[in-house]
Amino acid sequence: MADPSTYRPKPGEIPVDPGVYRFRDKDGRVIYVGKAKSLRSRLSSYFQDISALHPRTRTMVTTGASVEWTVVRNEVEALQLEYSWIKEFDPRFNVKYRDDKSYPYLAVTMGELFPRAQVMRGRKRPGTRYFGPYAHAWAIRETLDQLLRVFPIRTCSSGVFKRAGQVGRPCLLGYIEKCSAPCVGRVSEEAHRAIAEDFCDFMAGHTDRFVKRLEREMLDASSELDFETAARRRDDLGALTKALERSAVVLGDATDADVFGIADDELEAAVQVFHVRGGRVRGQRGWVVDKQEEGDLGLAEVVERLLIQVYGGESPEGVPREVLVPVLPPDADSVAEWLSGLRGARVDLRVPQRGDKRTLMQTVERNASQSLARHKVARAGDLTARSQALQDLQDALGLTQAPLRIECFDVSHVQGTNVVASMVVFEDGLARKGEYRRFIVRGTPQADGSVRVDDTAAMDEVLTRRFRRYLEEQGDTGGLEIDDREGEDALPHGPIDETTGKPRRFAYPPQLIVVDGGKPQVNAAAAALDKLGIDDVAVVGLAKRLEEVWLPDDDFPVILPRTSEGLYLLQRVRDEAHRFAITFHRQRRSKAMVRSALDDIPGLGQVRAKALLAHFGSVKKVRAADVSQITAVKGIGPALAESIHRALREDGADVPAVNLTTGEVLE
Repeated sequence: MADPSTYRPKPGEIPVDPGVYRFRDKDGRVIYVGKAKSLRSRLSSYFQDISALHPRTRTMVTTGASVEWTVVRNEVEALQLEYSWIKEFDPRFNVKYRDDKSYPYLAVTMGELFPRAQVMRGRKRPGTRYFGPYAHAWAIRETLDQLLRVFPIRTCSSGVFKRAGQVGRPCLLGYIEKCSAPCVGRVSEEAHRAIAEDFCDFMAGHTDRFVKRLEREMLDASSELDFETAARRRDDLGALTKALERSAVVLGDATDADVFGIADDELEAAVQVFHVRGGRVRGQRGWVVDKQEEGDLGLAEVVERLLIQVYGGESPEGVPREVLVPVLPPDADSVAEWLSGLRGARVDLRVPQRGDKRTLMQTVERNASQSLARHKVARAGDLTARSQALQDLQDALGLTQAPLRIECFDVSHVQGTNVVASMVVFEDGLARKGEYRRFIVRGTPQADGSVRVDDTAAMDEVLTRRFRRYLEEQGDTGGLEIDDREGEDALPHGPIDETTGKPRRFAYPPQLIVVDGGKPQVNAAAAALDKLGIDDVAVVGLAKRLEEVWLPDDDFPVILPRTSEGLYLLQRVRDEAHRFAITFHRQRRSKAMVRSALDDIPGLGQVRAKALLAHFGSVKKVRAADVSQITAVKGIGPALAESIHRALREDGADVPAVNLTTGEVLE
């Protein structure tokens, strides 16, 4: 790896203007492309103390061997140039969007002498009108088949069109009146182009005038007793209506918008976009993006890169009047100006707050959430992938056997308060939720009387409790106090204690323990097992920053390839443990969130405390009441009333109820 100081440009050489920069490796390949409002400020940040950089940025600057830049006039030009270079060089350190489908469009080749309607994929061509994208090619063909009754535009290939002209006989569509047959001169070039333009107008959402025109022609033919023509117009009207029914009306007729929804976790983000044209959803697309490709990629940065990649290659017709996003990109004004330049008219980039557009965005976000869930389940449910993942872990970690049972531990707290931990279990690569466990961390007593509750001490305590319980159950001894319920309907697993009829909850040891963290957490976990004499269980830690795998007492981590199924399994296990710990922590924190002087009075429970507050209105008024007034509250006897009166007047302080999260005085 290169030392960044060997190719660091002098600060005075770097301009302060906006621009785009490229990092190259020793072979001259572009490995990263970025844009900046001030090139000097941005590039200088890459050459600071290397230990202070994000691990992925550190890898990038040590892989690089040179940096170059191009100055532009403004940030909009920087956006355009950044997009062009990312497309041209495909840098390995830039985030990449993986399209979860190859989406087809309905295209009309208006640049040809006789325009043709067809299904088209891939790069967009100049002179062609595109409608969609559609989820399936068959959906385009069904829609097109309905509309050809009313708009008999050419759909045949160039070879078929030329051959029909040579023999003077149209194809089958020409005979059944689903093509105007310009190949044999039934209509002129101008008439056929007019049909194509009407077809494009209809697909663009201007539907009312065509429906009204057919209704008028049907009524006119009927009044003139031309029932055959009236029947044809009736069937044409039915075809248009059926085509319109394929697109749900969601917004006003004049609305042209792309609505983006994003669902993400710590590793990946699923993106869905609904294309609304003329108030109707004309198409839908989806992507999955790896958020770890560029370190800590926030949701705003995901939106910015998404818009650049989606609209960078679009024709003006492909950019709508409105782009609705869940959060604005960091430099929203520049992105909106860039989109307006692509469209040739103003583009409104905003976050919908209320009304139909907000409702539609919630629908798109639900689709994104389902897409992310399907993406994860598809990978997790693949037996071959699971087997490969276990084999990868066995090889990379030097295990004697594949880790068929994996247990992962995570600690959750807020500045040392409400410390809890979670244990999740995966068997054969799949979650066993019935065996999940939750721990309330008590802390480690110190010699000076204090209690130690940091991450390593909590990890030591939790693993000690879990494996001491395992050893006790192996010897048919009693248990240790633990909160081990995932829910009221959690199913028991494991061997049954014949004396009590209850399951032995920790009877099975894992082949692999995963802890959420790096070297300190791994060493703490290994020390806990050593104290108990357990030497046949492997321990690893998965650090979130660079997804490196740490082994006990090793100075350097194991780096699994990003495409490794083993790494993906470790990530899923770690994320599930984190989710489970966070959920339990929030439950405990919410219970401790609101406190008042009544909470510390012995013998006064929640029900009676609520009755007091309902009767008097506030703690201050309870404090001012005498014993007889307190006794008048239902459920409060003389002895308890005396305790309440004494406790509230003990120090004479006026202590209101306080929300510990916000500091709000609740009285």
